[in-house]
Amino acid sequence: MKTNHYPKNFENIPSPCYVLEEEKFEKNLKLLNFIQQQSGAKILLALKGYALWKSFGIAKEYLSGVTASGIYEAKLGFETFGKEITTFSPAYKEREMQELVKISRHIIFNSFLQWQTYKPLIDKENLQRLTKKRPIIEVGLRVNPQYSEVTPKIYNPCVEGSRLGITPKEFQKGFKKYGLSGISGLHFHTHCEQNSDALERTLQHFIKHFKDFISQMRWINFGGGHHITRKDYNVELLLKILKKFKKKFKTQIYLEPGEAIGWESGFLIGSVIDIIHNGIDIAILDISAAAHMPDCLEMPYRPMVRNSFNAQVKKGKNLKLKGEKPYCYRFGGPTCLAGDIIGDYSFEKPLKIGDKIIFEDMIHYTIVKNNTFNGVPLPSIGIIHKNGEFELFKTFNYEDYKHRNS
Repeated sequence: MKTNHYPKNFENIPSPCYVLEEEKFEKNLKLLNFIQQQSGAKILLALKGYALWKSFGIAKEYLSGVTASGIYEAKLGFETFGKEITTFSPAYKEREMQELVKISRHIIFNSFLQWQTYKPLIDKENLQRLTKKRPIIEVGLRVNPQYSEVTPKIYNPCVEGSRLGITPKEFQKGFKKYGLSGISGLHFHTHCEQNSDALERTLQHFIKHFKDFISQMRWINFGGGHHITRKDYNVELLLKILKKFKKKFKTQIYLEPGEAIGWESGFLIGSVIDIIHNGIDIAILDISAAAHMPDCLEMPYRPMVRNSFNAQVKKGKNLKLKGEKPYCYRFGGPTCLAGDIIGDYSFEKPLKIGDKIIFEDMIHYTIVKNNTFNGVPLPSIGIIHKNGEFELFKTFNYEDYKHRNS
């Protein structure tokens, strides 16, 4: 069935609203499942990047489970996805671990000390699981191969002084003191929006530092950040890498992409609520970069707008926007933050108050990171089904804001 760019009842979509497009979402899942089938690797949905759980009925038909960053994500995965639950956190609290051992299949630690702290609790749980003939918890350690090509630094887990992953030197110390009895796997996560050639180079460093331990493991988790569903991603090379590694080390491989799950599978729709002029035309929207898509300011990057064209500030003393099309606007949000600027755009026709604006590719790392700064309402959440019908999943109101604050 051909995808409609707009649903049949388009006017029923509230503003603002995150909208998942089911057909595009399923296309991503089918590609990921193809990689599982061809390579033997297991692919987990990383909840930190995509947690739109009302779509998990679709996702769990294709993927092997989820990976969680702590107790809340693990519980969400357990309740709404099932299958394998992998949990990693830089550090766990005891009350969290008491719950995690009940629902996790893999628990990955960031230090030997944390592993030793909770080893008795895990061993106790595994004894109970064995008597009930349930799969036991398998324990892993996150390592730092001291190599990453990620920029900017805020997203690079291998920068000097990083708290993420055990460095080769510290791993050797921990191994000599505690051994690896009870450890089933190793995990590294050093990618962000990267192609398979970056993985190929990273594996050279991972193998260099940890080759003596890899063959002892039942599984190796390659982490996330693999931009598998991007159009220019080299899937053929990825399959070659996975097959070669598995053949050499005889281990199960895991991948846990977050962004690739929801990549280009939905949009954020909002409205123009005012147009002002201060050297340039500025359209104020009911969408905020700071509150609704914070990665735009963190990375930073300029999101794509449907039916728009490029625009930029013309050099010179006078502030003026020059665009590919005649009508140019700077998009800004409704918060008090002066830097709540989304970007500069041009259009074939002038904008009017009330016009709808569609920001493309706004499903991953948006809903999971948004906030209510300034009391700005959170966008609703919905889906366009393959038949073109729009379904509203969730709306937010004043009570949601109020009870987040006390």
